[in-house]
Amino acid sequence: MPKAKINGVELFWEEAGSGDDVLLMLHGFPLDHTMWLDQMAHFSKLGWRVIAPDQRGYGQSSHDPTEDNTMDLLAQDAAALLDYLGVKKAVVMGLSMGGYVTFAFYRQFPEKVRALILANTKAEPDAPVARENRYKLREVVRQQGSTAARDVMLPAMFSPELHQSGGTLLDNLEAIMVRTRPTAIISTLPGLAERRDVVPDLPGIGVPTLVIHGELDQLMPVENARRMAQANPQARFVGVPGAGHMSNLENSAFFNRAVEEFLAGLK
Repeated sequence: MPKAKINGVELFWEEAGSGDDVLLMLHGFPLDHTMWLDQMAHFSKLGWRVIAPDQRGYGQSSHDPTEDNTMDLLAQDAAALLDYLGVKKAVVMGLSMGGYVTFAFYRQFPEKVRALILANTKAEPDAPVARENRYKLREVVRQQGSTAARDVMLPAMFSPELHQSGGTLLDNLEAIMVRTRPTAIISTLPGLAERRDVVPDLPGIGVPTLVIHGELDQLMPVENARRMAQANPQARFVGVPGAGHMSNLENSAFFNRAVEEFLAGLK
């Protein structure tokens, strides 16, 4: 399993496939690269070199618990990882927090971006109440550990139907959340709360962009994603039916097909 010293921390990543067509996958909060395992297997078989890092502090990557994980910093880690791997350009795909990092990546390193895939994310900053809630959660995690983040976030991660029926998807996501270091969550919440407003940047995104969003997302309403796609002439919107916030997991077949069609248009 590959790991390297990147930007002062040990970054872990998993790779599948090979070649010049590179797909970088950035995970959501408070998860790790394993949320992408289905997509890694799928797209590597289609000729893509897929790179999925654990962002600093998550999974098997280390971090400095005294330093905030800003979206800019996480994007710098991803760019440095591509440099380390000799990748000049990639399609960058991020879900939720991974989408925020994708925006930051494009803003700082546009020359490294072939196309963007923005999954279940949004361009708007946190509203004041949401920002305040992140700082409150930070203090609760200090006292109670990662299970506090699980208790807040897991109920909104999937569609109401899936939450009612339960099953392995729910169990697997819960397991990732519980094993996430509390210090990673504590370091990341300020970065999420204070992230910049990307709405003014949307019209200027100059690469092909897929905005893909679960139609039953309880955390980020699908209407936000539609508006995001409408703001840029290079963007295309796809709604994932029957899926909530984790659209790549809840309806992976539809998600993979939509991304596959988008990627085929780049070749």
